[in-house]
Amino acid sequence: MQKRCFAVLLLLALPSLAFGQLLAEFEKRVTEFTLPNGLHFIVLERHEAPVVSFHTYVHVGSVDDPKGLTGLAHMFEHMAFKGTETIGTKNWTAERIALEAVEKAEDELEAEQAKGRRAEPAKLTQLEQQAKAAIEKASTYVDPNAYPRLIEENGGVGLNASTEEDATEYYYSLPSNRIELWFLLESQRFLHPVFREFYRERDVVREERRMRVESDPQGLLFEGLLAAAFEAHPYRDPTAGWASDIEHLRVEDARRFFREYYVPGNITMAIAGDASPAQARQLAGKYFAALPSGPPPLPIHTVEPPQQGARRVAVETPSQPLLAIVHKRPDQLSPDDPVFDVLAGILDQGRTGLLYREMVRGRKIALAATTDATLPAGEYPNLFLIWVVPSQGHTVEENEQAVYGILDRLKHEPVDAESLARVKTRLRASLIRQLDSNPGLAAQLAFYHVNYGTWKKLFTGLDDIDRVTAADVQKVVNGHFVEGARTVARTVSPAAAAAPASHGGAR
Repeated sequence: MQKRCFAVLLLLALPSLAFGQLLAEFEKRVTEFTLPNGLHFIVLERHEAPVVSFHTYVHVGSVDDPKGLTGLAHMFEHMAFKGTETIGTKNWTAERIALEAVEKAEDELEAEQAKGRRAEPAKLTQLEQQAKAAIEKASTYVDPNAYPRLIEENGGVGLNASTEEDATEYYYSLPSNRIELWFLLESQRFLHPVFREFYRERDVVREERRMRVESDPQGLLFEGLLAAAFEAHPYRDPTAGWASDIEHLRVEDARRFFREYYVPGNITMAIAGDASPAQARQLAGKYFAALPSGPPPLPIHTVEPPQQGARRVAVETPSQPLLAIVHKRPDQLSPDDPVFDVLAGILDQGRTGLLYREMVRGRKIALAATTDATLPAGEYPNLFLIWVVPSQGHTVEENEQAVYGILDRLKHEPVDAESLARVKTRLRASLIRQLDSNPGLAAQLAFYHVNYGTWKKLFTGLDDIDRVTAADVQKVVNGHFVEGARTVARTVSPAAAAAPASHGGAR
């Protein structure tokens, strides 16, 4: 522990030299290879402990959801650990027949629902009951949690998956003497996907949306904010999907989506820990070479049109007042990307950030004031967020004007050298924390390879941060934090929304 802390202090004190040395050391321990089918592996040797972390990064997220099928990418996260044809089933032959019966029942129900007002209520009820019965029968062949239980019984920890706008990720760690188990299980996920309990998980996703968005003022506000800020680009759609889309997702939709996006060339697998590159290469060939290659998925062609003026949206909710202000910004490959990170630190660096210092501690008009430099994700042009919770007795309008006052000052007064240095130090420290664990390293190596073309950007990106000047910050604030690129979302009580005065207010 003492040795690690000394290394951290050294890296913080000598950023340029230390990160250059650290990159050189990493290059000695990182092995990359790509199978003939296009599947890419990154292996980082760290033999300090007999543990290995695995991170599968599939370059597909909610931006890739087909029109009318939002939430489909997210469904794969929920199906991630349902098992295979041999794990998670009590009798695969019988279960497969039962799953086919489920699809037939869902087909008949969907056909009647498609009649709209001409659908027969009694027949709809009958078909709904038949579909439910088919799902229940199929569930009798399921061995619940068999897949995660197998991993846990072999010492696995951190089993999870996540879906973002630009990616779907699967990850966990195992003792190094169980490394072949991961190759076996992970390859089966892609060779023989089983959409077990799909409709039950569809109901879970729908309930998730109800709890996290429809019953949550903050979730409602962010959903309204993104829908207002983006007119065309799919960043406007919620990752979990729109309610009516979720309710109509089908297994065949998932199969088509899988065939298009879960191709080897669209997948990166990172391994960090007590692993041998030679063994990893041998096992990768043994278990993953059989994956058929496929054409790369089509890129997103929709480009968000230029914003023609400020936008405002109000969300009626009885909650405490909330305020979100976003400005359009370029994607993560922009030369200005590190400048936005530095700006976020200047505004929101704990107790030293301008927002906290002036609005929370100073004027006491806000309970909290934070930022997010990249909302909702960074692969495409996105948003810089300023989020404020007004304190009791102070209004959303008062806080909004205070934010504009701070931004206006940044447009005319360069950031002082001390604040700039402090932000850069914290950003370096944030990276170092990610380098402290095998799971963090595996995740970062995969992310940077996919998003920047090389994992080395994990280190060279700090050089980009170090090069940011006060003039760069001033230029970005003046160029992007303008009224025409702004969207403001706020909560408003139902009573206030109903008042005559509200007709001229934020919408």
